[in-house]
Amino acid sequence: MNLHEFQGKSILKRYGVPVPEGAVAHTVDAAYETAKAIKDKTGTNTWAVKAQIHAGGRGKGGGVKIAKSLEQVKENAQAILGMTLITHQTGPAGKLVHKVLIEQGIYYPGESPVKEFYMSVLLNRATSRNIIMYSTEGGMNIEEVAAKTPHLIFKEEIDPLTGVADFQARRIAFNLELSGKAFKEMLKFVPALYTAFEKADASLFEINPVIKTSDNLIIAADAKVVIDDSSLYRHPDFEEMRDLNEENTDETEAGHYNLNFVKLDGNVGCMVNGAGLAMATMDIIKLSGGDPANFLDVGGGANAQTVEAGFRIILKDKNVKAILINIFGGIVRCDRVAKGVIEAYKSIGKIPVPVIVRLQGTNAEEAKKMIDESGLKVYSAISLLEAAETLKKIV
Repeated sequence: MNLHEFQGKSILKRYGVPVPEGAVAHTVDAAYETAKAIKDKTGTNTWAVKAQIHAGGRGKGGGVKIAKSLEQVKENAQAILGMTLITHQTGPAGKLVHKVLIEQGIYYPGESPVKEFYMSVLLNRATSRNIIMYSTEGGMNIEEVAAKTPHLIFKEEIDPLTGVADFQARRIAFNLELSGKAFKEMLKFVPALYTAFEKADASLFEINPVIKTSDNLIIAADAKVVIDDSSLYRHPDFEEMRDLNEENTDETEAGHYNLNFVKLDGNVGCMVNGAGLAMATMDIIKLSGGDPANFLDVGGGANAQTVEAGFRIILKDKNVKAILINIFGGIVRCDRVAKGVIEAYKSIGKIPVPVIVRLQGTNAEEAKKMIDESGLKVYSAISLLEAAETLKKIV
């Protein structure tokens, strides 16, 4: 589950990670009042006005502006709220901005220059251990840094039994070329960030940039936080942070029916039970000359309701030219799925695209007979090869 920047920072703050003073606002007037309250609390004369959407690259798209007066806060909030923000992560359609984060300015003059670093915590799947990845080149696209200057990307693999060791925090501060007060502040920042990552059951904490201020404080100026969906039962307060306006509506609807759905860009809809079989089915579609329009795993509890929900979600995609249902009858019997297909067909009415149903496993023959005798325009298949050949004729 993706979080907004202001939500991610609330988690960081909970575990002692320094963040700028700030609050979210949904209107121009609220943005003004928020900025005024921040000024009264911190004495700042500059503010950052940041669009809150689930995408990076907001600054380049005009979604992050610096204000040097309270009136400019209003102007910036007016410009950002309600805009359709297009970044390299939103796609050409962009995302509508419903709220802004107002924060104190942290790029103020002082005894030493401000520096920007990159830091993230994530899982290294190759070693099954968490790593802290960091760089002196903060504020930039980290993929570009890795491609052009890989020697500037550093990694610390963390022992799950001990957490961040003192020597690792020191090495991070040393590699970031810090000294004095800033060095000591980084020694506190790193273990606090890692603790937040672990306690939140996150799959990613990305801070870009981490700021060394002119008075040598270390502050998380941004926060991209992704929470592991499987852990939400332990964090009911995180569940309340979910912003459905930022999520794919079809994927959200699928979740209500316990369907695992991912939207793709192809022309053949898939309905399968089991992630491995789903991947094989997508390969078959490609080999047959089509392109998968989605990944849809109905799991082991497929019934008329879930099959109907799957049909409705797939058919929302106007690019779909055919639907391939590929079910292995292990936990769920094939005849049960066939009954679900028939009932779903009757409930939805006319389905405008051909449907190929391949059922194999428990009661597969009974299921094929049910499909063939239903009178519906459904192509039945026993083998994957047979399903592929049928699909070739259609797409």
